[in-house]
Amino acid sequence: MAFARTAVLMATLTALVGFVGLLIGGEQGLIIALVIAAAMNGFAWWGSDKMVLSMHGAREVDARSAPDLVRMVEDLARRAELPMPKVYIIETDQPNAFATGRNPENAAVAATTGLMQRLSREELAGVMAHELAHIKNRDTLLMTITATLAGAIGLLANFALFFGGRDRPMGLIGTLAVAILAPLAAGIVQMAISRTREYKADEVGAEICGQPMWLAAALEKIDAFARRIDMNSAERNPGTAHMFIINPLHAHAHDSLFSTHPATSNRIAALRDMAGEGPAREKPFPSFWS
Repeated sequence: MAFARTAVLMATLTALVGFVGLLIGGEQGLIIALVIAAAMNGFAWWGSDKMVLSMHGAREVDARSAPDLVRMVEDLARRAELPMPKVYIIETDQPNAFATGRNPENAAVAATTGLMQRLSREELAGVMAHELAHIKNRDTLLMTITATLAGAIGLLANFALFFGGRDRPMGLIGTLAVAILAPLAAGIVQMAISRTREYKADEVGAEICGQPMWLAAALEKIDAFARRIDMNSAERNPGTAHMFIINPLHAHAHDSLFSTHPATSNRIAALRDMAGEGPAREKPFPSFWS
């Protein structure tokens, strides 16, 4: 169900790129729009992971510089049947984490120093399992593509607004409407995809670590801290907010159209169901350290 919904949303976003191009310049505009989107996705495919890590000042660590974290990620990656990703640390007091990379063979996970200091070992394992779930589900590539498609729509809309000339196919009012509404619609679709994938990553992450309540407890803590601790790098680069396990720009109260993440309370409730504290499960998860 989640996959089908994501596929529909991705098709909608791709169609929106072509639709904006078509409205702006007819068939020629459609071709130009698709070429721009393809070029942006090509750049994102090869360089987005490094760019995002650089935006947040992430530094790569290894078994000597961060032995506990690296060993934990290695154990979880083995359980998830994934290649070992690169591991990064971001120096910020807000507890948070994200994953990036175009495929499991070229993936990275990043955790903040606040996450490592404020969470228990079990809670940290739940968070890292969630990020590995994004890699396993190939969400890192999906979210990169949605971000670049949304960016392409914004670029096309601005191009039409400022360089359309007097012979605008839709007239000035129509062009203004596209310039305002198209990026807004793209953003809503992008956020809907992000929310869908967060629920799935919670589910798969809980299966990887074997204890849904570890992740549930971590989400509750991170959400509370994110509401009162700023992450300066995220404030400077709000376009990366959807990548984090909890919105680093302060959590939203509801699953609204404009939220990049589901409400944390809803995510915790779903994890409680998995753990058997909601509707009964047929069989319990094995323990990560059993």
